[in-house]
Amino acid sequence: MRLNVSHRTEYNFDTPPAYGLQQIRLSPKSGVGQTVLDWYLEIEGAEIQAGFEDEHGNTTKLVSLDPSSNKLVISSRGLIDVGEGASVSQSHKGRSPLWLYLRETPLTRSGEKIENLAHTINGSNDVSHFHALSADILGSVTYVTGMTGASTTAEDAMTLGQGVCQDHAHIFISACRRAGHPARYISGYLHMDDRVDQDAMHAWAEVWIEDLGWTGFDISNGISPDNRYVRLAVGLDYNQAAPISGLTIGGAGESMKVDIQVQQQQ
Repeated sequence: MRLNVSHRTEYNFDTPPAYGLQQIRLSPKSGVGQTVLDWYLEIEGAEIQAGFEDEHGNTTKLVSLDPSSNKLVISSRGLIDVGEGASVSQSHKGRSPLWLYLRETPLTRSGEKIENLAHTINGSNDVSHFHALSADILGSVTYVTGMTGASTTAEDAMTLGQGVCQDHAHIFISACRRAGHPARYISGYLHMDDRVDQDAMHAWAEVWIEDLGWTGFDISNGISPDNRYVRLAVGLDYNQAAPISGLTIGGAGESMKVDIQVQQQQ
């Protein structure tokens, strides 16, 4: 399936920040299950200072805000060919060793509720057990928008019993790591049958299963990724795979608007 993706983020400031530095991870890469046919990144109100590949292999741009501008616009768009093999990668590549993905982060630190989940996959390499874990998480944490945020931890979302795809992925990752399985966070896009316009990206998780390799699970939809999924960035948690992250100093009255479109090429 060939998917056209368009992603536009606009920040407006009543008073321009005196200083701002942002990391941008908005350039997907060709790899297992997907081929990037073309991709464009445009930035208004900031200047690219450096480009590099981070420790997880994400294409990253470092940009500094123009102190005279009260608007920052980051636009990306392109065409990706996605195949059916998007859910399993039999090898581990990149600078980061496999054991790094066992490391807890503040967003994925486990508590009593997640420890109870982890017991169901202790020592298991049976993929059906991980599908069962995914179903247990979705049954325990209802998909509801507006109840959690970027700083909500996996254990907090479990306690609340509500969350979104980011929370589901963090809980799954936390439980897998607690049970001794390397796991990582994936940010990207999902082609939906009932709409083109979307107001947020999608997120899912991958776990390393012996004899299979990295295996994907979209907990929020109860499936493994297929040819409707475009993989954008990977990290230990949301913070390391966020499309835009950084800091601003000074300024006032910040607002943000996100517009995303994902559609099949006709």
